Amino acid sequence: MKLLDIGAVATAARLPVSTLRYYEEIGLIASAARHGLRRQYLPDVLLRLGLIAMGKSAGFSLSEIAAMFASEGRPALGRAELHARADALDRQIAELTALSDTIRHVADCPAENHMDCPTFRRLVRAGTLLPA
Repeated sequence: MKLLDIGAVATAARLPVSTLRYYEEIGLIASAARHGLRRQYLPDVLLRLGLIAMGKSAGFSLSEIAAMFASEGRPALGRAELHARADALDRQIAELTALSDTIRHVADCPAENHMDCPTFRRLVRAGTLLPA
């Protein structure tokens, strides 16, 4: 099996080489060999890096991500924890959508003063849970 040089992995994963070294230092990835001083990786490291990136995007810490890999390196994901994180992301999406709607309304509102606009006031109340 052909090994990938650390530079090729960094380019393919769109990560700095220093990040790959750090991930190896904390046990998230492992090099398979060295060519001179340069680390060499099995091609499946790219899939693992994709999983790490996805976990980070979902809000998991690197230590939480590390705990999601079984000792043989295969993902061992807790389904309840994943459902809870997906629920939290859904709430965040709803909050960000409400914020986007409010900002878009402010940008397009024909009212001379936004504070006099009933739609703006309704959006602010909905977005901040202020009493009606």
